[in-house]
Amino acid sequence: MKEKLLYWLNTALVADFFLVLLSFFWLAIAVIGHTLNIPLGLDLWYKLWQPVFTPAIGILMAGSIISGLIGWIFKRLNLRQQPKS
Repeated sequence: MKEKLLYWLNTALVADFFLVLLSFFWLAIAVIGHTLNIPLGLDLWYKLWQPVFTPAIGILMAGSIISGLIGWIFKRLNLRQQPKS
Protein backbone atom coordinates (compact mmCIF):
# COMPACT_ATOMS: atom_id res chain seq x y z
CA MET A 1 0.00 0.00 0.00
CA LYS A 2 2.80 2.39 0.96
CA GLU A 3 4.69 1.76 -2.28
CA LYS A 4 1.56 2.31 -4.39
CA LEU A 5 0.81 5.61 -2.62
CA LEU A 6 4.36 6.85 -3.09
CA TYR A 7 4.33 5.72 -6.73
CA TRP A 8 1.20 7.74 -7.53
CA LEU A 9 2.41 10.73 -5.53
CA ASN A 10 5.72 10.74 -7.39
CA THR A 11 3.97 10.27 -10.75
CA ALA A 12 1.70 13.24 -10.03
CA LEU A 13 4.69 15.32 -8.93
CA VAL A 14 6.59 14.50 -12.13
CA ALA A 15 3.59 15.52 -14.25
CA ASP A 16 3.22 18.72 -12.20
CA PHE A 17 6.94 19.43 -12.57
CA PHE A 18 6.66 19.25 -16.34
CA LEU A 19 3.63 21.56 -16.27
CA VAL A 20 5.62 24.10 -14.25
CA LEU A 21 8.64 23.69 -16.54
CA LEU A 22 6.48 24.13 -19.64
CA SER A 23 4.90 27.26 -18.17
CA PHE A 24 8.36 28.69 -17.48
CA PHE A 25 9.51 28.09 -21.05
CA TRP A 26 6.27 29.55 -22.36
CA LEU A 27 6.83 32.67 -20.23
CA ALA A 28 10.42 33.04 -21.43
CA ILE A 29 9.45 32.68 -25.09
CA ALA A 30 6.45 34.99 -24.70
CA VAL A 31 8.58 37.69 -23.04
CA ILE A 32 11.12 37.48 -25.86
CA GLY A 33 8.27 37.73 -28.35
CA HIS A 34 6.82 40.69 -26.49
CA THR A 35 10.13 42.55 -26.70
CA LEU A 36 10.20 41.86 -30.45
CA ASN A 37 6.52 42.85 -30.86
CA ILE A 38 5.55 39.28 -31.82
CA PRO A 39 2.39 38.02 -30.07
CA LEU A 40 3.34 34.67 -28.52
CA GLY A 41 0.68 34.43 -25.81
CA LEU A 42 1.98 36.58 -22.99
CA ASP A 43 -1.50 37.97 -22.28
CA LEU A 44 -2.92 34.44 -22.13
CA TRP A 45 -0.06 33.39 -19.85
CA TYR A 46 -0.91 36.27 -17.50
CA LYS A 47 -4.56 35.17 -17.45
CA LEU A 48 -3.54 31.59 -16.59
CA TRP A 49 -1.00 32.59 -13.93
CA GLN A 50 -3.38 32.85 -10.99
CA PRO A 51 -5.78 29.95 -11.66
CA VAL A 52 -3.31 27.41 -13.14
CA PHE A 53 0.38 28.08 -12.64
CA THR A 54 0.38 29.41 -9.07
CA PRO A 55 -1.44 26.33 -7.67
CA ALA A 56 0.80 24.05 -9.77
CA ILE A 57 3.91 25.59 -8.20
CA GLY A 58 2.39 25.31 -4.72
CA ILE A 59 1.39 21.69 -5.26
CA LEU A 60 4.88 20.90 -6.54
CA MET A 61 6.54 22.43 -3.48
CA ALA A 62 4.12 20.88 -0.98
CA GLY A 63 4.25 17.50 -2.69
CA SER A 64 8.03 17.49 -2.68
CA ILE A 65 8.11 18.27 1.01
CA ILE A 66 5.47 15.63 1.79
CA SER A 67 7.24 13.02 -0.34
CA GLY A 68 10.52 13.72 1.43
CA LEU A 69 8.90 13.56 4.85
CA ILE A 70 7.17 10.27 4.05
CA GLY A 71 10.43 8.78 2.84
CA TRP A 72 12.26 10.01 5.93
CA ILE A 73 9.58 8.68 8.29
CA PHE A 74 9.53 5.24 6.66
CA LYS A 75 13.32 5.12 6.70
CA ARG A 76 13.34 5.89 10.42
CA LEU A 77 10.63 3.29 11.09
CA ASN A 78 12.56 0.64 9.16
CA LEU A 79 15.72 1.38 11.15
CA ARG A 80 13.83 0.91 14.43
CA GLN A 81 12.28 -2.39 13.31
CA GLN A 82 15.59 -3.99 12.36
CA PRO A 83 16.95 -6.28 15.07
CA LYS A 84 20.07 -5.07 16.84
CA SER A 85 23.05 -7.37 16.61
